[in-house]
This record gives sequence, structure tokens and C-alpha cells, in this order.
Amino acid sequence: MRRWLFGLFCLAAAGAWPASAPDAQQASAPPEEVDVALVLAVDVSYSMDLDELALQRNGYIEAFRSKVLHDAIAKGAIGKIAVTYFEWAGGDFQHIVRPWTVIETPQSAIAFAEELGEAPTRRGRRTSISGAIDLAVALLEKSNVTPLRRVIDISGDGANNDGRPVTAARDAARDKGIAINGLPVMLKQASYFDIDNLDVYYEDCVVTGVGAFVIPIRERNQFVDATRTKLVREIAEMPASGPDALIQKAQAKAPRVSCMQGERQWRDRMGN
Repeated sequence: MRRWLFGLFCLAAAGAWPASAPDAQQASAPPEEVDVALVLAVDVSYSMDLDELALQRNGYIEAFRSKVLHDAIAKGAIGKIAVTYFEWAGGDFQHIVRPWTVIETPQSAIAFAEELGEAPTRRGRRTSISGAIDLAVALLEKSNVTPLRRVIDISGDGANNDGRPVTAARDAARDKGIAINGLPVMLKQASYFDIDNLDVYYEDCVVTGVGAFVIPIRERNQFVDATRTKLVREIAEMPASGPDALIQKAQAKAPRVSCMQGERQWRDRMGN
């Protein structure tokens, strides 16, 4: 009886022992190498009307469907990118629409576009560019890929008015070797919180990294072209040139605008 019980115990122990199973081997696999890990951080605050939100989302959808973007991915040193897309408003409103996805074929890029098209759009109060940058940095540190470059892509229609100062978040990203580019939306000035120099604000207070750039959108028909141009430049690491080319490695020059003007507007409006 004792011998039989001992044999039964050995069988049970062998079945429970975490031997070198395929899952264990897969868990130890090295992170996938990609040309760029790209975070798309998209403003969905109430200052954007529903039509603008639709145009903004469609700009990304059409960009990922385009052949020029597919070609840019294929021509990379590795031929792959990793991308995630989230929407943000105030510091307590952030929603990851698409988690990290590796794209290496036209089919996978189009599939990413289709998934964006199917996802609902949410809206939230206030504008925390700093919160968006902080979340983007956290996502990059948990991307589970090994990128040659790490880039945050911020699009929005207003200055930071919630969370910590935008320059503090920007500098923290810069110190980790992360680049930030901007797509300021400047279609109208219908709100007290809109500013007429948002492109300059983005240049001086938001973007960072060698060759960092800002592409402002001033007309509704520019959404698709501007978004595609921005993404292709980020993916292909095209040399920046022309009047929109910026070298913002250390933000050595004094800003031309107040990087706290959004906070000041909010405080003056709300009386606190």
C-alpha cells in the first residue's frame, strides 16, 4: 500500500512540475526588433467638435491605408514598426484605443486602420498634454519591442491646462531619448481657451528631439495629407527641411510664448 501511494504521489508531482513547456520558452523570447516604436496621442477634448473628431480619426485611418506609408515601413532597416493609439483630454481622461501592434505588411497596416475605424470615439474635459506625454512614455517603456527610435506623436487643438507643466513632461521624455512631434489643429477660435499661436506653442513648449517638427492643420481638407506626411516622416526618419524643421534637442532657446498660458487661461476663467 505504501509503495502504491508513493508511486501515485510521484505521478502527481510530475504532472504539477513546471517543466520547460512551450509557453515558458516563449515567455523568455527576446523582444521583437522594430525601426520605430510610435505612440499616437490624439486630443478628444470638448473643444474639438464632432466633425473635427471624425476628420482627425479619419486622417490616421487613411494614412495607414496609404501606399506611401506602406512603402516607408518596408524601406526601414528592419521593415517593421510598432504603434499604439490612444485618445486623451484632461489628466484623468485617457483611453487606449489600440494597444501595441507590430506592422510590417500592407495588410497589417490596413487591419490597424480598420480597427481604428470600428472603435468608438470618446470625449472629455480639459487639456492635459503633459498627462498624454507621461502616458506615452509609460507605454513606450512597456512596449515589449526593441526599437531603433522611440517617438511620441501629439495632436491637439489647445494648450496644456491640466496636470503638471507641459515642459516638465516634455523634458522627462527628452531625457529618456524619446522624440516628440506635434500636429496642432488650428481650424477655428471658438472658445476662450483657444490660442492663435498654437503652432508656436507646440514648437517651443511641446516637441523635442533632434529634427523634431510641427505640422499645423489650418483647413479641414489638410487632415489626411498632414497626418500621412507626419507619419511617413516619423517612420522613415526623413531629414527635416524647410520652415517647419526644428532642432529641439535641448530647448536651449527661450520660448517665444508662455508655456503656462493654458493654465493661466483656465485660472483666469475659473477664478481660482
